[in-house]
Amino acid sequence: MSRDEAVRPAALRPGDTVMLVSPSGPTRPERVARGIELLTGWGLRPVLAPNVYARQGYLAGGDELRAADLNAAFADPEVRGVLCTRGGYGAQRVVDLVDMAAVRADPKVVAGFSDITALQFALWRGARLATVHGPGAAWLDERTPAESAESLRRALTTTDEIVVGRIGTEETAGVRVGAAPATGPLIGGNLCLIVSSVGTPDMPDLTGAILLVEDVEEPPYKVDRMLTHLRRAGVLERVAGVAVGQFTNCRDGWQVDVADVLTERLGDLGVPVLGGLPIGHGVGQVTVPVGVPATLDPTAGTLTVGPAVR
Repeated sequence: MSRDEAVRPAALRPGDTVMLVSPSGPTRPERVARGIELLTGWGLRPVLAPNVYARQGYLAGGDELRAADLNAAFADPEVRGVLCTRGGYGAQRVVDLVDMAAVRADPKVVAGFSDITALQFALWRGARLATVHGPGAAWLDERTPAESAESLRRALTTTDEIVVGRIGTEETAGVRVGAAPATGPLIGGNLCLIVSSVGTPDMPDLTGAILLVEDVEEPPYKVDRMLTHLRRAGVLERVAGVAVGQFTNCRDGWQVDVADVLTERLGDLGVPVLGGLPIGHGVGQVTVPVGVPATLDPTAGTLTVGPAVR
């Protein structure tokens, strides 16, 4: 299998069981209850992993509990989707414990974002599994309104192509470099987790890829440091383009904003770069598949992504 051939799990259908898991930080039952309400309204059957509400400091229970929940979901033939409740921190501590043979034997829809980028990278390396970068099941209507819910539903249950348009009011809307479109598999997610994956077996080969980056509450100088690290590590040398999502609350007292940093650190790569995409931690977050072919068009201001499911 070539690096561009993604394994697409079956789209979720009415009546399918989806297991809610917490591979990273501890979650809030009231928010999960709202997520369950949404999933049930789509005709799905959400069930809670045994340790979904576990808590051990900043982790959703010990490593062995979080890994056990993931592996139980991947091994259960009745479970057709694995939906993470939230990010936070902790996925990197358990990815080496994931039963990749079970993932490969029965590919399932996996959805999440933020810290879940680490799990998505591991599933890409270990099973070439296309996954879904979208809101966690610990739902918050104020941040992810009806449009966000519909975007996630489409990505989980249909094979529709997804088109994400640049929004002028996003903090990264001023980031736009190049004119000609670029194509390649969309790979990436949270910038912190991408940088933390450098040097690990899970760091993807980004040759010919559209790199997706987003983050939250990282001041511009830290974004600069992370992008500089990727440059010095050679990670950005052969990307086909960069899709810049939401950099939410990424500001400090200096007279340099995050859009300035992103333009300066990405603008000389010789590839298209497009910001203002509502993908990430901000209000109105939309869902995109990762690991599948995409087209980034800075002139049209769009990112077009194929389905993660079949």
